[in-house]
This record gives sequence, C-alpha cells and structure tokens, in this order.
Amino acid sequence: MAKIEVLRPGLFSTIQDLGRHNFRKYGVPISGAMDMFSAKMANLILQNSEDYAVLEITQMGPKLKFHSAAKIGITGANLSPKINDEEIQNDQVYFLEEGDELSFGKRVNGCRTYLSISGGFKTETILESKSWYEGISENIKLEKGMILYFQDFEQKDAATNASVKINSKHVFETKIELEEGPEFYKLSTSTKEEIKNRFFTIDKNNSRMAIQLTEKLKNELLPIITSPVVPGTVQLTPSGNLIVLMRDCQTTGGYPRILQLTENGINTMSQKIMGDQVMFSFKDFGN
Repeated sequence: MAKIEVLRPGLFSTIQDLGRHNFRKYGVPISGAMDMFSAKMANLILQNSEDYAVLEITQMGPKLKFHSAAKIGITGANLSPKINDEEIQNDQVYFLEEGDELSFGKRVNGCRTYLSISGGFKTETILESKSWYEGISENIKLEKGMILYFQDFEQKDAATNASVKINSKHVFETKIELEEGPEFYKLSTSTKEEIKNRFFTIDKNNSRMAIQLTEKLKNELLPIITSPVVPGTVQLTPSGNLIVLMRDCQTTGGYPRILQLTENGINTMSQKIMGDQVMFSFKDFGN
C-alpha cells in the first residue's frame, strides 16, 4: 500500500467522503465534505468515483511527503499549493514521484480545499463512511507524523487524463441560497424583511458543526419541541443569534428552524471565513 507522511498537519485537515446517511435515527451526524461540490469535482478530475475519500483542508494547509508515486487533484479554495516549492494550480491533475512534497501557502480565497488522490484515501470505513468525526473514527484531524495510505499508482496510467472545466464561483459568491424553514411563518413581517435585505457576518464561532452569524435579530418566538434538524438548518436562538448548522451538526434541536440552506447554499457557506459577509437569497421555485 502506498503512503504519505504528514510533515506538518495544517490548521484542521480531515478525511471526508459524502458522509454517513443511514444512522441519523441513532443520533449519528451525517458529516462528509463541507463543500460537497468541490469534493466531488476533486474526484472527477481524477476519474475517481465521486464518493471516494478526499482530504479536506481548512484555511492553512499541511505539508505532505509522498513515499510513493501518486496522481492528485486539488479543488475548492486557493491555498497556494506547491509541489517541491513550485507553485501549482487548482482544478488540474498532477503527478508526484516518490520523495516529492506537497505543501500549501498563503490563502488567496475561500476556506476549504480538497485534495483527491487516484483510487481515494484508504482509511477505515465506519458506519458506511470514511469521514472522520470525534467519537466515531480513530482520528479526528491530521497530526504530525501520521501516515495516510492510498492505492498504489502506476505511472503508465498518466496518459489517460481527462480535462475538466470546473465552475467554482460559489467559492467567491456572497449570496447564500436557501428556503423558508418550518418556523419561518411565525416571524414578524419586519423580521422577514430584515433577513431578506441585510448582510450578515461570519462570526468567530464557526466550525464543521455550525457557523454563527454576528448580527442579532429580535426574537419573539418561543422555543419549539425538540425537532429534527439537518445540515443547512438555520436556528434562531433566544438571544437573537442565527446559527447555521453544517455537516457535523446534531440530529435534533429545540430552537426555531427559521431557514434552510439548499445544497448549493451549504457549499457556499462552507467557503466563508470569520469576517466574511453574506446575504440570504431565497430560492425561486417558479411559483
């Protein structure tokens, strides 16, 4: 089995796939790549299956030493990737030889980058997914000295590359696509208009579990009976904060669910960092 050594782990780098979808009734989060579009595209450019495990890299990337030849792709945020200190580009296929090092530098845009490898990363499958999550997987994030395994790559396959044009405008987009949530109708008319017409700022309290927005709304709603929530659910807390639940979120909650991000909305939100401003854009169903 081919392997990669983690020389430097970066800020928060995890193995993710498309998540575990059949265990929410047991209280198990879905997890999976925060930006599913970029993760799927990372696999597509290598002609992998879209559900192969990739490395999700957040804001500050790792430094990785390849102890075997490999074919890789990088998508999503631009974190200034380099092979042996030579700059490379996102959305392209690259070949590495034994001893090569992949590193990342300054963040140019976005928040999360996805590194795919031919054949996918070979980590343990738990509850039908390779996604790392505390309490489920042995590992939570990359650590210095960790070894990642992948399928042996034969350089003779190098001539079979496909060229893929990727539309990554969501990395730069400020509009977050969403729909009305179950309790949206309970809001006052003025609050509904405020939600539709103002910018909100990504707070310092943000993670794979949830992203809090800095600006507060006037909240006159009562708590609800504990009810199902899913990634993209936007909760309104008693203090007036909006909390956008993300891929590692819990399965139930007691705060009013006033909004629900679409899949596109979740992908866009996942590429925002503290201080970024966003505006909600309600999906048009053609009614």
